[in-house]
Amino acid sequence: MSGKYATETLAADKGGMARAAEILRAGGLVAVPTETVYGLAARADDVAAVSLIYEAKGRPSFNPLIVHVASMEAARELAEFSPEAETLAQAHWPGPLTLVLPRRADAKLAETVTAELETVAIRMPNHPIMREILSAVDVPLAAPSANRSGFISPTTADHVLTSLDGRIDAVLDGGECRAGVESTIAAVRVDGRVEVLRPGPVQLDTGAMAQSSESSIEAPGQLASHYAPGKPVRLDVIRSVEDEFYIGFGEVRGDCSLSSEGNLEEAASRLYACLHEGAASHKPRIAIAPVPEEGIGRAINDRLRRAATPPD
Repeated sequence: MSGKYATETLAADKGGMARAAEILRAGGLVAVPTETVYGLAARADDVAAVSLIYEAKGRPSFNPLIVHVASMEAARELAEFSPEAETLAQAHWPGPLTLVLPRRADAKLAETVTAELETVAIRMPNHPIMREILSAVDVPLAAPSANRSGFISPTTADHVLTSLDGRIDAVLDGGECRAGVESTIAAVRVDGRVEVLRPGPVQLDTGAMAQSSESSIEAPGQLASHYAPGKPVRLDVIRSVEDEFYIGFGEVRGDCSLSSEGNLEEAASRLYACLHEGAASHKPRIAIAPVPEEGIGRAINDRLRRAATPPD
């Protein structure tokens, strides 16, 4: 089914959501808005459907996917919840927090969802459209960001079509995503420790972020080079040069501003939109003003550092 026809753009109304659910139940791919970014959804219990995600994105097979669920009951059928995990879920679900937990032996998941790891990355989203789709399909959905692997994440339906048009069955157009950066990912260890694997909208006071290499990828967003606009990126730039598309912040103006008021929440919501604008510009390079390393600024800078790292 996927990639054979021009991608359908579906309105986020009753008919559009019914069509999206129909495609997903049949094993197809639909880009769906969440509160973070658009996710490329497929049945998490269907090996063929999950394989289509990896094919459409060009995603390496060792990079696991996040499984989205509609309820705690559904989550407990897939993962082992320690008291610490239960506490985090009760505090932050539904919402932009992904938990990496031991996978249940009887979990009805395609092996490729977890990249054959003994853990599963799982979250309960808080976007009404994604929740409606989960309810209608009535199975957990694997849903990484709806873009080609390694490139800029999408926060609008147009962003999705920029890289995946003709490679997926449909995109459900629910407007702009609110948070603008992907979920916080935290691993709950067997001894009760909580390690942040990827910073995001949910701020967890757990100390230093866990380090990873390609041989220890536990969750999405841990590759050194990621979220790339396809052009050289220069960070912490106070003054740009003529051939650079300049992304400003606060009092530092530019061709595009993350937030002229210096608001980090707004900056997060506009991050990928500005990177997409820079990628589409005629200028061959992108420069970005300094963003404070505090609150959600940590997530913004994490994405920017990976965007600025050249691929191997």
